[in-house]
This record gives sequence, C-alpha cells and structure tokens, in this order.
Amino acid sequence: MASDLDWESGEGLLGLDDPEEWDAAFERGENHLGTAAIGLAFNCSLEEASPRVARAMRLPDVAQRGFAFTAAGTAARLNGRLTPELYAALRAEGPGRRSIAGNAVDDTLDHVPFRQLPLWLKWWKVASKVQDKLETWRLESAYAVSDARRALRGRGRRPRSRCRRR
Repeated sequence: MASDLDWESGEGLLGLDDPEEWDAAFERGENHLGTAAIGLAFNCSLEEASPRVARAMRLPDVAQRGFAFTAAGTAARLNGRLTPELYAALRAEGPGRRSIAGNAVDDTLDHVPFRQLPLWLKWWKVASKVQDKLETWRLESAYAVSDARRALRGRGRRPRSRCRRR
C-alpha cells in the first residue's frame, strides 16, 4: 500500500490504512496529512485514527486542517461516536457557523445520538435549533411584508401582459 501513496501530490492518500505510515509522514513533515487523515477515518478503527486526526487538526496549513475536520465528521458518520480527544479538538476550534469545525460539528450532531454527546455539544445543538427557528420566523415575516407591499401596489397576482393591444 505504501508504494501507492504520493505524499507530494496527495494521490492515493484516501486509501491510507496504516496509522504508522501517517505517523512517519508527520515526522517527515509531508504534505497532505489532512487528506491522509480522511483515509484513516475511512479505513481504520476510530481508536487508531483519532489521535492522528486530532493532530492533523492542529496543522499550520489551513486547507489540510480543514481536511482533518472533514475526517472527524467522517469518523462521526461511520462510527456514530467520537473519542474524547476529537470532541476536545472540536470544542477548541469552536462550533460556530463560521468555524472551520462547523461541518464536522454538524456531522457529529447528525450521526451521534444526543444522549452520547458531551454537555457542551448538547447545549450547542439546542442553541443552534433556536437560532434556526428565529431565522426562519424572521425570513417568513420579511417575505410576508414584501408580499403585502406588492399586493397593495397592484402587482400582486396577475402579471401585466407584455403584448400591446391595437
């Protein structure tokens, strides 16, 4: 398997199934470690992949860090749980909508049973549901006001004909 991996281009890294190969690449300072972390999430047990994914979440390259968070989301999808160190890494990055961890947090909330989530993530799930509902109500009221204005101006339901009568 190691011969199929191209650390320079990233080719074959989604098939990585050897945590020790990832460790060696990390020590060498190879590129595409976040991509390889996704491969570990797909091909290894959660316990084997977790420390490498958590380490990749701290890489200096933002793109590779993003792939590491994708790996965490993948692990949540495939296993229906995460390890305490992955929960800690998600919490350290922050679960907000503009956070690099946003999609991984969403995957975790979608695929890990609520009762198994850490308390901070349970609170985040409740808070985000409230935010979503408030935003829905805001948009619905804005649309209602817009529709009412259009109806009062006489442009409500019937579009004007574009043809001229002779």
